[in-house]
Amino acid sequence: MPGYGEVMAQRNAPVWLTALLVLAGVLLIVIAVVYFVEPAHSLPSFFPGHEAHATKHHTKHGIAALLVGLAAFAVAWISTGTKKAQPAA
Repeated sequence: MPGYGEVMAQRNAPVWLTALLVLAGVLLIVIAVVYFVEPAHSLPSFFPGHEAHATKHHTKHGIAALLVGLAAFAVAWISTGTKKAQPAA
């Protein structure tokens, strides 16, 4: 049975990168939900699209955050795979 270090060397990416991608995906999904639920005047002031007296929702911002969040999850999933074994020469 290979040791922990040997298994880690075979991964496509380090564990910290996978964890960071999952965290980014979760954060972006939460941001997408905020864009879908809150009108523009209720968004936090540091969010792009915050307008003081607007009543519209920023659906396009929400869709963009959702797609980037899903892409982060996809890259995190791909990063959990292992490298193919090199054929012996």
